[in-house]
Amino acid sequence: MDMAFSAEDEAFRGKVREFLSVALPKDVSDKVINGHHIPREDIMAWHHALHKQGWITPNWPEQWGGPGWTANQKYIFDEESSLAGAPRPILFGITMCGPVLMRFGTEEQKNHYLPKIASGEMIFCQGYSEPGSGSDLASLNMKAVRDGDDFVLNGQKTWTTSAHMADWIFCLVRTSSAGKRQEGITFILLDMATKGVSVKPLITLDGTHEVNEVFFDDVRVPAANVIGEVDQGWTVAKYLLGHERMGGGALGGVKKLLSQLKDIAREEDDGFGNALWDDNTFRRKVSQTEIELMTLEVQMMRLLSAVSADREMGFEASMIKIRRSEILQRLTELKMEAVGYYSSPYIKAALTERWNEEPIGAEYANAQTPQYLNNRKHSIFAGSNEIQHNIIAKRMLGL
Repeated sequence: MDMAFSAEDEAFRGKVREFLSVALPKDVSDKVINGHHIPREDIMAWHHALHKQGWITPNWPEQWGGPGWTANQKYIFDEESSLAGAPRPILFGITMCGPVLMRFGTEEQKNHYLPKIASGEMIFCQGYSEPGSGSDLASLNMKAVRDGDDFVLNGQKTWTTSAHMADWIFCLVRTSSAGKRQEGITFILLDMATKGVSVKPLITLDGTHEVNEVFFDDVRVPAANVIGEVDQGWTVAKYLLGHERMGGGALGGVKKLLSQLKDIAREEDDGFGNALWDDNTFRRKVSQTEIELMTLEVQMMRLLSAVSADREMGFEASMIKIRRSEILQRLTELKMEAVGYYSSPYIKAALTERWNEEPIGAEYANAQTPQYLNNRKHSIFAGSNEIQHNIIAKRMLGL
């Protein structure tokens, strides 16, 4: 593909910026940029604004309500949204369940679920990981036993992001123990309001409620909610994981983090009138990371172009997932270095009451410690980086 943005692309960028300047509330963008908590009502209000504009499903084909954007336009939209401080919608339905339905769902399932996912009537979360089954997903044990027209589910999912905000969940369940571990797994959808489903919060190291445990106690789910074939869910799961890894490859937020890092480094005074940015060693670290980000951007745009041409994602998605997580973590480490003692120890009131705003001169420095702690997860979710290296070795090198 042509890696340069065309005049048409830049005109589209202007259109996105104009929309963001009008539709995005400033109080919401301030929360996003400064690392404050974004309540569900703010997230859903932005979801509805994007849906009204026809932009909530940029990765969907026009047949199902997508905007018909090119790979470049999708990339520009993500970048400009992140730079403007737009909240990220809860994307499990849009970027994961939606593409799965389009590939493996029946026409009846597509017509039922896809419009509701786009409108925000159905917000999904992902039920994959279990205690003892994370990156080794084929070891999952949550049981689903056929009983007439239903499956009866018993078990537990963990680290379930946004389960406390979701209306529905897509789950991998064990429907058979015969054969290899990857066999006997089924992909199924269920309403979170179903009797027997309970959600327990998991408070992470940064002090926030983002992930959960979800328990299933004799939960009855119609067999009609199975996507694909019973016992053949591993094929569906692999397809979805490629989209999850690419979803984690979005770079707009990383670019915003880089911009914040530079702002802090230019403002931070060592007490002798010298800015941290004047330190050659520190500036070299930032420059090296920025160069790596630029090369990742080229790699990602090439893959987006291939996906737009209906080529399935392979090991390239794993490469992007690894590189993005490493760059993101390096930037948060450099930001911690730039903020210095104002970032530690983490006291929640320093964030909510903005204690650090005046000393550091940049309000978004208040959230640096929780941001640093939270971003440790990026090398683990969607399959740990170690697992991604194994996938690359197997598929690319034949090892």
